[in-house]
Amino acid sequence: MPVNGYSDRVNHALAFAAKHHYQQAWKGSRAPYGTSGPNTAIILTRYGQNDETVVCGILHAVVQDYVREGYTREMLEQRIAEKFGVDVLETLLSVTERRDDDDGVQMAPDERRADRLARLAQADARARWVCAASAVHDGSALLADLRRTEYPEVVWGRFAAGREGTLLGYRQLANRLAEIGFDAPIRDELTRVVDALEEVASARR
Repeated sequence: MPVNGYSDRVNHALAFAAKHHYQQAWKGSRAPYGTSGPNTAIILTRYGQNDETVVCGILHAVVQDYVREGYTREMLEQRIAEKFGVDVLETLLSVTERRDDDDGVQMAPDERRADRLARLAQADARARWVCAASAVHDGSALLADLRRTEYPEVVWGRFAAGREGTLLGYRQLANRLAEIGFDAPIRDELTRVVDALEEVASARR
């Protein structure tokens, strides 16, 4: 077994994501974005998820970048499916914000978010785990930044949706997972993160 305890397949995904995220930083900070995949992997592993789900968690942000950049299905198959399998790609696409709707019309940001929430109803359990774990990581990172800063407005300014829109997005996701019957324990952790974000935001207006 590899030194870090992960399988070769998971380590391959970690290396692939690290190369993709090289020199990327979190919005408005110098913190490396490449920590997202490993931390999401840790969250999924903590809940006993299998290698396939952990690989999907690691690659979630990579595929989101590809879709945002306009990669075609053929390009995604070459970059992801040929390396990690069609099932991984299908799982990720089911919980990735799309640029265009079914008619090929480009959607506005709020339409993309609503579309993603709607598609969660058809996503399988693995996809929902990935979605929840990614949100737990991102929300926890945001919460940590808010708790240690003297200037919360600067932190919220990193997000195009601003404070209210960002909070709404997290709450809608937690509510949607409950609505569609995803009752895995990670949903409770996500709800606690969202509650804490709302509490901190309210206290530091």
